[in-house]
Amino acid sequence: MRDLRKINNFYHDDKVIDACSIFGMMDTLGNRFSGEPVVEAIANMHVRGNGLGGGFAIYGLYPEYAHYYAFHIMYVSKQGQAEVESFLKQRFHLIDAEEVPVRPVPAIVNPPLVWRYFLEVKREETSGQSEDDYVVHRVMEINTGINDAFVFSSGKNMAVFKGVGYPEEIAEYFCLEQYEGYLWTAHGRFPTNTPGWWGGAHPFNILDWTVVHNGEISSYGINRRYLEQFGYNCTMQTDTEVIAYAVDLLVRRHGLPIEIVAKVLAPPFWSSIERSPPEEQGLFRTLRQVYGSLLLNGPFTVIIAHQGEMIGLTDRIRLRPLTVGTKESVLYLSSEESAIRLVCPDLDNAWIPMGGQPIVGSLKKPLEPEKAIMVDEAAKAG
Repeated sequence: MRDLRKINNFYHDDKVIDACSIFGMMDTLGNRFSGEPVVEAIANMHVRGNGLGGGFAIYGLYPEYAHYYAFHIMYVSKQGQAEVESFLKQRFHLIDAEEVPVRPVPAIVNPPLVWRYFLEVKREETSGQSEDDYVVHRVMEINTGINDAFVFSSGKNMAVFKGVGYPEEIAEYFCLEQYEGYLWTAHGRFPTNTPGWWGGAHPFNILDWTVVHNGEISSYGINRRYLEQFGYNCTMQTDTEVIAYAVDLLVRRHGLPIEIVAKVLAPPFWSSIERSPPEEQGLFRTLRQVYGSLLLNGPFTVIIAHQGEMIGLTDRIRLRPLTVGTKESVLYLSSEESAIRLVCPDLDNAWIPMGGQPIVGSLKKPLEPEKAIMVDEAAKAG
């Protein structure tokens, strides 16, 4: 019998480049909910992963510590923990600290020790920097300068929980049924170019920005070198890391709206720019000239989140899937429509957005699904 894997596969390559599962759910009125539907939805896409990475980001889960930075840190030695805790006490006011609760799960083996710390910036330490910039620099300092320790979550009133395992196993391990938030994102990983390890699982985070990603960023090298000029050090051995740093740079530090950021990360083709109205041509050309090194080359779908917003975005020719669903005030983003309909069978609307068109759910403005659908259908019509 012929090996079906080798038909039209001249290089006999078993690499899978279209897997990974992503899911996001946000109540745009800010109502907090348990992660049960999110875990159920991402588990429904089990076959898109291979057990080498799963994770969740939750927003609104630490209301009693909402004004403090919440660091989640992985340790692989007591020495690493001792060095980090000494560093934190020197650089921050330590408000509270505890080991993150976990339970035994047969599939989770050799996990690192995970602690969380609630921190307040010492103003006398900032030397005129903003508190956010100060925190970014301290995260980079720990991740590049202290062995056996890794900061993987550093925002306010939000946190990342991730590791090596299927996402439903990670949810069970970290006891995520204990938490509530108004925005959840989830990822099931199928690593292709980089190792499956605890720090390399998604979501990726800096401050309160998180990213889950399906695809492959072939521009990683130039993206990384550009970001390093602004003090971001890529330490997580995966291409997705650059997206989290890019949105932090573009939105927080450079003040660009997300609609413009989408035109940086997934810009129109030059042929499309030439057909655009003159005022748009000038904007698009300027963005390409200034931020050309942040263009994300390769197939991708991402869900980007921060306090108050969840954004879905695909590459400009939509080589990775994204389905959008809405039900009253709730926005869903998913690799597969089936996962959304499993947890919400009676959606008000469901559609597939155009490549490069950001889908934004926000606490600041109501959902406008009808408008988004009209834009999508108009673009398809040419």
